[in-house]
Amino acid sequence: MGTITRQGLRDVVYERLHEMIENSRFTPGARINVEQLTVELGVSRTPIWQAIGKLENEGFLRSVPNKGVFMQELTPEESIDIYSVREVLECMATQLASVNISEQTITQMEKNLVEQQQVIKSNDLVAYSQLDFDFHAAVYNSSLNSFLIEMLFDIKKKMRPMVKHMNTILEELYQDHLAILNALRIRDSEAAAEGFRIHNERMKKLIRKGIEDKDSRK
Repeated sequence: MGTITRQGLRDVVYERLHEMIENSRFTPGARINVEQLTVELGVSRTPIWQAIGKLENEGFLRSVPNKGVFMQELTPEESIDIYSVREVLECMATQLASVNISEQTITQMEKNLVEQQQVIKSNDLVAYSQLDFDFHAAVYNSSLNSFLIEMLFDIKKKMRPMVKHMNTILEELYQDHLAILNALRIRDSEAAAEGFRIHNERMKKLIRKGIEDKDSRK
């Protein structure tokens, strides 16, 4: 990764750190090595700390006195709660999208699903995370409701580090996406919303299984 020019330093550093988070560079709960970042990005501590402060305010990072800065980590219970909220909002978004979605967006989503099939075969979780984000974003943006879009993007971004837990059900998640797209093609708002409900419930079931497995090992 090349060094950063001085222009718009804090914002550029923020974008770089945000990109690292999205690409699973830092795992949930991991400590952020500020000194290493200054060397890697070729900047002083000041813009790094400014960017960290912004990411902390957005809920991606947390500072622990006398210990350092860490990636935010959702508890299993918090993860289930956030999926429950996302489920309601996504069902609303897809009902609006079923009326407003363009043929161009449908085509983009079709291409996205072809790429999803490829990365699932190689079990590339980082690539799947990006494609998954783009697929959902296409539905959000097609709702044409700016407030709903903002809330969903904020929730989806906070959930991206959780991608590492999804490898066992990638094929099922793909099938959910396919069902959602097929419903949107024929403007069936109820079927599309049901697809998102199933999609989110599948993730909550996976998280609950993780809790049960952990409890059984105690």
